[in-house]
Amino acid sequence: MERIIPLVDLDLFKKGDAVQRNLFVDQLGKAFHQIGFVGVVNHGVPKELVDGFYTASKAFFSLPETEKLRYEIPGLAGQRGYTSFGKEHAKHSEVGDLKEFFQIGQTVLDGDAILSEYPENVKVEFPETFTELGFKLYKAFEESGAYLLRAIALYLKLGEDYFDSKIHNGNSILRAIHYPPIISEPKSAIRAEQHEDINLITLLVGASSGGLQVLTKSGEWMDAIPGEQEIVVNVGDMLQRLTNNYLVSTTHRVVNPPRQEWHIPRLSIPFFLHPRSEMDLSCLESCIEPGAQAGYGPITAGAYLDERLREIGLKK
Repeated sequence: MERIIPLVDLDLFKKGDAVQRNLFVDQLGKAFHQIGFVGVVNHGVPKELVDGFYTASKAFFSLPETEKLRYEIPGLAGQRGYTSFGKEHAKHSEVGDLKEFFQIGQTVLDGDAILSEYPENVKVEFPETFTELGFKLYKAFEESGAYLLRAIALYLKLGEDYFDSKIHNGNSILRAIHYPPIISEPKSAIRAEQHEDINLITLLVGASSGGLQVLTKSGEWMDAIPGEQEIVVNVGDMLQRLTNNYLVSTTHRVVNPPRQEWHIPRLSIPFFLHPRSEMDLSCLESCIEPGAQAGYGPITAGAYLDERLREIGLKK
C-alpha cells in the first residue's frame, strides 16, 4: 500500500549533529506545509506505557454504562472524565459520532497560577492503574510534542524556544476513545465524521484497528495506517491559524470497518497539545505575504477553544 504520510526520525533532532537536526527540521516542516501529517519514529513515548494504558482503557470501557456515567461530570464540557456515546459531533455535522471517550488534562506541579483555570482530573477507581498510567502517558506525549514544536519553530525561523513558554502547563488533553462494535446499520454516522483538530498539534499512537483516513489536496480519502513503532502527528487549527494557513490542518475522519468487521471495537489514544489560554494566535507577520492581509483576526487560544467546543456540541 502506498504511504501518503512522510516518516521522520525524532532522534535526528534530539541526538543528531547540526546537519541531522537541520534535515529533520526541513523534513518535518515540509510535511506539515504540504500534507499536515507526519509519522514519527523514535518519538520517546515508551511502548510499555502505551500498552499499559491501552489495556487499562479497554477495561474501563468494558464497565457497565451505569459505572462509567459516575465519571461524566456536568459542566466540564467533556474536558475531564467520561463523555458518553454519541455526544460529540463534527463541526459541520449534527449527527453524533459513534464513540465514547475519557479525557485527562494538565496536572500543574510547580505552583503555576494557571492551576486556577483547570478543573481537577477525574480519578477512576477501576481499573486501579488507569489514572496513574494516563498521567505518565500525558507527560511523555507532552515532552515529545515539545521537541516537535521546537523543530517547527526553527522551520518558521522563530527561534527554537518560541513555543516553550506558551505550552508550559498548557491546556493539553489526553483522550482515550472507544468506538464500540457496530450492532445495526448506522443511520448516517461514521465512527468519527470528517473534521480538523482544534489544537496546535495532535500526537496519535496506533489505534487498535484501522479506519483513519486523510483528505488529500486532490480531494481523495486515503488510509493513514501508522507502523508498529510510530506515532502519527498532525497540524491542528491553532497552528494553521498562527501560520496564516502555511502549515495545514488537514481534514481527517475515522470510517466504519467493512460489515464483516463490525463486531470489532476500536480504541484510539490521541494527545491534543494545546498552549496556555493566553497565547495570542494572531497570524505571524512572517507568514503574511507583502501587501496581503492576515487570513484570521486576533484571538487567544482560550477564546478560540471555547468557540470550537460550542461548535462541536460539548459546550452549551
